[in-house]
Formats: sequence, structure tokens, C-alpha cells
Amino acid sequence: MRALLVVNPAATTTSARTRDVLIHALASEMKLEAVTTEYRGHARDLGRQAADSKDIDLVVALGGDGTVNEVVNGLLHHGPDPERLPRLAVVPGGSTNVFARALGLPNDAVEATGALLDALREERERTIGLGLAAGTPGTEDEAVPSRWFTFCAGLGFDAGVIGRVEQQRERGKRSTHALYLRQAVRTFLDEPHRRHGTITLERPGADPVTDLVLSIICNASPWTFLGNRPVYAAPKASFDTGLDVLGLSRMSTTAVARYATQLLTSSPERGPHGKHAVSLHDLTDFTLHSKAPLPLQMDGDHLGLRTSVTFTGVRRALRVIV
Repeated sequence: MRALLVVNPAATTTSARTRDVLIHALASEMKLEAVTTEYRGHARDLGRQAADSKDIDLVVALGGDGTVNEVVNGLLHHGPDPERLPRLAVVPGGSTNVFARALGLPNDAVEATGALLDALREERERTIGLGLAAGTPGTEDEAVPSRWFTFCAGLGFDAGVIGRVEQQRERGKRSTHALYLRQAVRTFLDEPHRRHGTITLERPGADPVTDLVLSIICNASPWTFLGNRPVYAAPKASFDTGLDVLGLSRMSTTAVARYATQLLTSSPERGPHGKHAVSLHDLTDFTLHSKAPLPLQMDGDHLGLRTSVTFTGVRRALRVIV
């Protein structure tokens, strides 16, 4: 087997020594080429090269959710073709590693490498669905290129929190759950539309859902983790179905306290619910329009401001080692 290992040297939970050990362990079982990323988007370029290659059987992403997202977007540059494209494997090296954990992989890089080698020997893999987001035709965002996401996207509040966290990380702050919580409070206090939402969700064959303040799109469950605690925004979301959406139409102090508590106590059986919560399951195509530009995130990566984004749930898009 020929494999490409894409290594993010800035991965927050793996040291250089640990990465060397993992590389040697993988190289003992396959013909491995390890490449360290050198710039933003490098993992995407490497994924694209692997997709265009005729002799790469497997791409292993060693890093966090951002590294995985780049690799996936490179692999699917010409669209999904699970039978032809190299398979994907993940060794978690980020601070949260939602995608890897949603697949059932250990959160420890060494343990995950052992699980990966066992899965390869036993030929364990599955074909998963992914989300695709693009600028909506006929709007000012129509020229925005499409982008794949593995486990979640968001337009509005949660993307604003991620944008603030990225600004703090650029200033040298470590990515911690405390940092996210602080920025969430500051984003809430600065939110100008928390009582009157600007987002409308449109989908074929159904009435539009209007005046949303927050919209979270899930391709998997859990939505995220706080330490070892899984958080379920859309408990029914699955790699085997379309996309799920959680929308909130109000973010007053009382409403935020209620829904934050529901998120923290969520379970695979029940997520946020109530008068101002909208939950939609297994959507294939829908569009989010906003009256004002709002931040967009995919897989925890802030992508700037958007006014209209069209989402597609694509079943059986990529083979992954599990």
C-alpha cells in the first residue's frame, strides 16, 4: 500500500517526538511518504495531488479538524468518486478533533495510530456523506467557490465566536475551551441581531423559516466536545444521512441561558428544543439568506462574511478508515 501522510507541525497536542514515533509506526506497515505542511492551504494542495495520482491508496491526515478539512477539499477537488479516490485516515492532533471522534476514533494520537493500523489489517472502512457549501446563484456571493465540510458549518453566532478565537490565537493565545467560552460571551454581548434575526432558511417544497439569529448545520453527531463531554446540537445528524440544522430565533439573555443549558446537558436522544428552536433533519438542499453580512464557519475554520450560502448534503462522498 502506498500512503501519503500529511503532517501539520502546528498541531496543538502532538510534539515533534510523538510525530516521529507515529511516522515510524505507519512506515513499518506501508510505503509511506510524509510531508509537513508549510502554509495555509498546503494540506489541500497535497490532497489534490493525491487525488490526481494513480498510485496513492491512502491519505493520512495528522492534525486537527482544519487539516482534515483541507485534505478532504483537496481529495474532492474534482467531486466525489469513492471507488476511485484514495481512502482517508485521520490521526487526531488538534485541540478538539471532532471529526475523528465522531467516527469513533480515540482522541489520543498514539492510540488512534494503533487503531488505524488495526483497521487497515482488518480492512475496516466506511463510505460517509459530506456537506458542500457554495455561494448562492443570483446573489452577491455567487462567485464564492464551493467548499466541503466534514462535520459542521455555521452562519452567524457560532462562526463569530470562531472568528474571535482565531484573532486571539494569532496574538499568541492557546486554543482552550476557556478561550472559546470567553469569546462566546463577548460575541453575545456584541451581537446586534440577537432579538430580531436576519437569517431565512429556504428549501424546496417547504415554507421558509425566517428571523433566525443562529444557524448550525451538522453532518455528524456530536456537534463538538467540551473536554470529554460531547455536545449534541443535532442528535440525529449522521454521516449516513443528509444535513441537519439547528436554528434559534431569539438570543435574549434568558433564551441563551436556556439553550446553553440544554446544549451542556444534551444527549444522543435530545438536543436543544423549545419555542425559539428549529430542528430540521436529513436535508439535501437548502439555502441560508441573511439581510446583513454574517460570519461563516466550516469545520471550525472562519471563512469571512456571507449574505447567502447554499448547502448540499452529499451521501457516500468519501471512503474513510475506521
